[in-house]
Amino acid sequence: MRRRDLLAGIASVGALGGAGLLATGTAPAMLGGSDVEPVDPVTIETIEAPGSRDGEVTIPAPDRTTFVDFFGTWCPPCIEQMPALGEASDRVGENVLFVSVTTEAVGRSVTEGEVADWWREHDGDWLVGADPTAELASKLDVGGYPTAVVIDDTGRVRWSDSGVHTADALVERIESARNR
Repeated sequence: MRRRDLLAGIASVGALGGAGLLATGTAPAMLGGSDVEPVDPVTIETIEAPGSRDGEVTIPAPDRTTFVDFFGTWCPPCIEQMPALGEASDRVGENVLFVSVTTEAVGRSVTEGEVADWWREHDGDWLVGADPTAELASKLDVGGYPTAVVIDDTGRVRWSDSGVHTADALVERIESARNR
């Protein structure tokens, strides 16, 4: 009887772990498969700020790896994440679309100028945009801030995680998606 309970427990842990991997979208990447559905592109407005420009950008970028950092100007861990993002951006170069996105209501609860000032104050020097309707955040299942998402050149999410990460960890995940 105990053997049956043990086997049932092991099967439960495996099922829960597999469900967790599937829910985060990392199982196919870990298994080397490509059965993750591509993300439908979303065009967001960019903000004129250091390293950025006024205009728009489509995420994911067609035919190249895309890295998206979701942040809020009100978020202390997002401030903590900025130096690692700057280093990661410098290290991966221009072959990767590297962009930070706020879901704040830019133009209503916060102005573009306030976002640009926050960006400047925290040494942002790469593309920054606004997703005030949270359309992109919703498609990428963003649930906390900061959240980092790596999308490969076919538009498939290869990694997504909330929290503060080192530059090495970010670059490793980006390079992993680039080398598929």
